[in-house]
Amino acid sequence: MKIRVWFAVLAAVALFVAAGCGDSGSSSSGTVKPGSDAKPMAKLGAGEGKLNIIAWAGYAEDGSTDPKVDWVTPFEKQTGCQVNVKVGNTSDEMVTLMRTGRYDGVSASGDATLRLIAGGDVAPVNTDLVPNYKDVYAGLKDKPFNSVDGQMYGIPHGRGANILMWNSKKVATPLDSWSAVFTDAGQFKGKVTAYDSPIYIADAALFLKATKPDLKIDNPYELDDKQFSAAVDLLKQQRQNIGEYWSDYTKEQQAFANGDSVVGTTWQVIANLLDGDKVPVKTTLPKEGSTGWSDTWMISSKAQHPNCMYKWMDWIISPKVNAQVAEWFGEAPSNSKSCQYTENKDHCTIFHAADETYFDKVSFWTTPTKACGDDRGATCKDYSDWVQAWTEIKG
Repeated sequence: MKIRVWFAVLAAVALFVAAGCGDSGSSSSGTVKPGSDAKPMAKLGAGEGKLNIIAWAGYAEDGSTDPKVDWVTPFEKQTGCQVNVKVGNTSDEMVTLMRTGRYDGVSASGDATLRLIAGGDVAPVNTDLVPNYKDVYAGLKDKPFNSVDGQMYGIPHGRGANILMWNSKKVATPLDSWSAVFTDAGQFKGKVTAYDSPIYIADAALFLKATKPDLKIDNPYELDDKQFSAAVDLLKQQRQNIGEYWSDYTKEQQAFANGDSVVGTTWQVIANLLDGDKVPVKTTLPKEGSTGWSDTWMISSKAQHPNCMYKWMDWIISPKVNAQVAEWFGEAPSNSKSCQYTENKDHCTIFHAADETYFDKVSFWTTPTKACGDDRGATCKDYSDWVQAWTEIKG
């Protein structure tokens, strides 16, 4: 798999809070309350001739990065919609850009989707107007980060898990638990690595969910004061054993290659790159499960070119195009028919594209809010609390 500079951009996502995050926009039941009364488009019309979108680098390739990698130009020729792409460097930046009203849509990650819905920045989607939606894996539909009360607010793009990786020459016994980076991390002191983001607090909460049942953690993104404090304390203990945190995939790749890191959280694509460089690493989705990410194409509630945006959402998840994006980017495609079109015939096996049992163990990133989603009411920690705690954890 070829290394792409843009992948580092994704890895560097800084999940800072933006206006609209917190308890405003969320009901006491934990369901996000849409901040706009926009309705789904009822009928698809002719394209407006233009489309302005915000996307992660690598999601809307037009041949400028690599002449052989271009799914924008064919779309333009087929629809007449000329695409203008603004690369978003962080989820926070994407939220800010969407609130200008200048963009028709965005490829939002789970930490941004709820903010956009609560802020009234995106409209619900009529999936009947997106023919390829019927072939999207069921495991990506009607999720807490892309829908409200059964109404989809976007079209799923792809997904991936945050998994455990270790140097198999330095770690003799195969690992199967996140205890390797938490409670047992002392044996790898100075050689442990972790993802550098406040959202990583959810990884600690997930481990505590499995190992400290008395905390009664159900959702790692819905943490009350006691649960949150336990997760933060665990991460402060882990901090003593961390060699370095990573937010750039090349940084983790280099650390494992030169021996500075021997165990930590990773993405499958990083493990594949290390394996290609003959670095002896092994990976697993630990027995406690894992966190993960899924991106969603969302349409602005103020879209000036809604027909072109709907055409784009259908195009980007069409089997062949979705296969190209997934393989170029390093993720599982969202379209169940895409796997037959990947150049590497093992791509979907490697990224568990159709393995719902695998993804049932993954808690996808979503924006923490004060609303707990249960009878605890609005007593959970919102993302501003997560950001503050992460600063304290790292010191």
